[in-house]
Amino acid sequence: MSGDRLELSEPLSFWGGFDPQTGMITDPAHPQYGEKVTGRVLVLERTRGSTSSPGALLESLRLGTGPSGFILQEADIVVLVASYLAAVLYGIDVSVEIAGE
Repeated sequence: MSGDRLELSEPLSFWGGFDPQTGMITDPAHPQYGEKVTGRVLVLERTRGSTSSPGALLESLRLGTGPSGFILQEADIVVLVASYLAAVLYGIDVSVEIAGE
């Protein structure tokens, strides 16, 4: 997967730790606080947070402020649901790779 990458050193909650309107990481406790994910490939182990997280991620994909793709260490329901719905509802393709698979 090509493109600018942002490697997250800790899991991110897309509900409460991320602003779908701007594409910014807004959790002040997150090591990548203030980074913009827009158009970047996110490299992370997994996400964290509630079942509302796929909705926040999906909204950022719809708005064009979300990541262009994901490289995950393990399958993650938040990313998989949001990327699937982006394709089905909006025709937006978001690449998801699971490392080691």
